[in-house]
Amino acid sequence: MNKQVDVVVIGAGAAGMMCAATAAKRGKRVVLIDHASKLAEKIRISGGGRCNFTNLQAGPANFLSENPHFCKSALSRYTPQDFLALLQRYRVAWHEKHKGQLFCDNSAEDVIQVLKAECDAAKVQWRMPCSVSGVEQLPEQGFLVRTSQGELVTESVVIASGGLSIPKIGATDFAHQIARQFQLKMVEPRPALVPLTFDAQSWAPFIPLAGISLEVDIATGDKKQKMQFREDLLFTHRGLSGPAVLQISSFWQPGTAIRINLLPDVDLAEELLSGKNSSKKNLANFLAQYLPARLADGLLQAHGFDGAAKLAEMQDKRLRLLGEKLNRWELMPSGSEGYKKAEVTRGGVDTRELSQQTMMVTKVPGLYFIGEAMDVTGWLGGYNFQWAWASGFAAGSSV
Repeated sequence: MNKQVDVVVIGAGAAGMMCAATAAKRGKRVVLIDHASKLAEKIRISGGGRCNFTNLQAGPANFLSENPHFCKSALSRYTPQDFLALLQRYRVAWHEKHKGQLFCDNSAEDVIQVLKAECDAAKVQWRMPCSVSGVEQLPEQGFLVRTSQGELVTESVVIASGGLSIPKIGATDFAHQIARQFQLKMVEPRPALVPLTFDAQSWAPFIPLAGISLEVDIATGDKKQKMQFREDLLFTHRGLSGPAVLQISSFWQPGTAIRINLLPDVDLAEELLSGKNSSKKNLANFLAQYLPARLADGLLQAHGFDGAAKLAEMQDKRLRLLGEKLNRWELMPSGSEGYKKAEVTRGGVDTRELSQQTMMVTKVPGLYFIGEAMDVTGWLGGYNFQWAWASGFAAGSSV
């Protein structure tokens, strides 16, 4: 027998729970469905288990989209302060790390329990674990949602099932399937906030540096398309990771280079030339004043310099070349670690298909997309959770 409700939210993650609770508080009969047996696994593993739940600096400039103005309305109506007020009501302790990033003092479970409590208090009906086999538009109005626990007839359907990143915790392309079914335009999905890899032969000299981390400036693109961040870089066996690389990966285009300044506040060529006149050190020992010794040795070797050479005996031209190599190291990634290691999915449902006020598909009344399913991708550092809260709240306020 069909059960009549007002709203069916598919996906009980960050955006889905926020949307369900917001709609149910307005008196709507809401059913929240998720195929997983464990609630909000992506929240649980985020931020090293502490959940980087928002960023105090969050604004439209921190989001990527082919339609960059789309996110402004929702972000202005549900801010980081709004989410903090919610946590305060539940006495959840939190702390700020650098650059406005906010984390739970205790664990990510605190955020999950707040959202679950909000849903329960507003009498959201849970269907978990429950899979959805189809969403059909009814001739008059509304939708028929076929699930493993029976059929639901509803006025509105909210797709909050996320993107393709981290399939091992249950990510699927369900949202993209529904978008294609309703013939919505898509922006090509790709992994974002993801480590970058290099072909085995060119990376071989750098494998011994795996595990080394340091603060760098990292950039990609040119002129108006240029993006640059100052963050920590991590060498891995297959390439580069760490916050610097995760940030730049969202902007990097295959077939283009990334540029890394390993000594952002040092003009190395000048230091080397000046040291040539005053230092009796060899090249490796001189460089070890600025970089971890293992890194200095490895980089000299990889770039074809003899670490044992006396600085005073080196040609100026060679010292300038070394300065250039380390202040502007240009590399060509061969790819990324893919969705298995990507924190989010870039691309998705083209936001030009949606209302920026409500997140509803303009040509399919009653169908909504929120969170990671659409082409809005935040920087690293709590921005994607803020988009989940803001887009979930926008849809929940209007369904």
